[in-house]
Amino acid sequence: MNSLAAPGEPVTVHAPAGTITGRRHRQVRRFLGIPYAQPPTGARRFAAPVARGRFREPYDASRHGPTAQRVPLFATTTVPEPSVPGDDVLNLGVVAPPADDDRGPFPVMVWIHGGGFLAGSPASPWYDGRSFARDGVVCVTVGYRLGVDGFAVLDDVPTNLGLRDLLLALDWVRENIAAFGGDPDRVTVAGQSAGGAAVLALLSSPAGRGRFQRAVSMSGGFFEPRAVRAFLGRLGERLGVPATRAGFGTRGVADLQRAVLDQRDEGGDDALVLGPFVGDDILPVPVAEGLAVHGHDVPLLLGATGDEFDSGPGPVHGARAAGTRRTDTLFRAACPRAAASRRAARAGTWLYSFEWPSPVLGGAAHCVDIPYFFDVLDAGGIAEALGTEPPRELATSMHADLVAFLHGEGPDWARAIGVLGDPAREYGRSGAPLVADTTGAFDPVVRPLPEAAGTC
Repeated sequence: MNSLAAPGEPVTVHAPAGTITGRRHRQVRRFLGIPYAQPPTGARRFAAPVARGRFREPYDASRHGPTAQRVPLFATTTVPEPSVPGDDVLNLGVVAPPADDDRGPFPVMVWIHGGGFLAGSPASPWYDGRSFARDGVVCVTVGYRLGVDGFAVLDDVPTNLGLRDLLLALDWVRENIAAFGGDPDRVTVAGQSAGGAAVLALLSSPAGRGRFQRAVSMSGGFFEPRAVRAFLGRLGERLGVPATRAGFGTRGVADLQRAVLDQRDEGGDDALVLGPFVGDDILPVPVAEGLAVHGHDVPLLLGATGDEFDSGPGPVHGARAAGTRRTDTLFRAACPRAAASRRAARAGTWLYSFEWPSPVLGGAAHCVDIPYFFDVLDAGGIAEALGTEPPRELATSMHADLVAFLHGEGPDWARAIGVLGDPAREYGRSGAPLVADTTGAFDPVVRPLPEAAGTC
């Protein structure tokens, strides 16, 4: 059994999708790589996802399934993101408490990984849901199509295929999660980076209505790429094929992913080049506008790290004071905008800010809050990103706050409405109060961020 297989003894559930066999280890059940849709190959490539039929034979869910990622976003990534070969990339994993745990049915967290909508892997050890299972939550990690295959804008291809994949996965959860001890009426959709942006997109979409009851967006944003058709036209020229379904269909997924990354890097623009498309049935209006209309009954927790992509050696205070950081424009500015859009919502919006500076990365960098929220400081790759002594009490606090939210509790700090002075829960800054007046930190117009609101 390889490193991507679950340890422990076999355990079986009987779900509407069929009989599924996973592993039980240390009071945690893992069912990995369960297909929720047909493989997006052949005629199904560049087409809307098709639900998987009921398994005729017991399905072996003892190891992670194939990943849509073929080429990592960078040579070295903060989050360990293994690529798993195979075509059945539209699969999900379920990590749940043991069947004899009488605390159920349990709330469910559906986790959407990041990676700029170009890469990322649900098989990361940082996304293992064992601590959630320990604390009475069923954790589901979802794979979805990436890059050109998931977010191309072409005349003969349905738009937002990656989001359509996620919506179908949520349907699978609603229909099957009770067999794993989960409560289909208490589903939280959560994600980080591109996953956090996907959460906001789904929350703003008329198609998301009724599919989840709570939402968590970590370092998300309103990532709505522009000039996508022009980018794809240049990509077709680069590959010597028409920028059409037929043209791109002659190239393998790995070739397309590698070409997209090369073209993006050569252009000197490391921002998103593919992502959620605005103007179809999934996202008829921009996300900020959609949030003002949809999801008013869905509580939302969202935030960002203090430095995101602006961490590292050098004078961070000056960049913060100047208000010129990508952290502010790409990530932190989305927090008050979302709160302002949802001001009329019946359900609340709450903000947080992660301020613990990694001694390895030189700041409160992008992704370093994930293992704290998941409470997996013993996972692979932690020392390389967080150092040898990450504060365990911070993981205990952050994980407890998230678990309480998943269980239906309202955070114990005031709601945000998108104005100066909105309160936010600060994590990890030495001497910081439980709830800080973050005037400037989440200013809708990204005013200079006072040093007291988050220095490194």
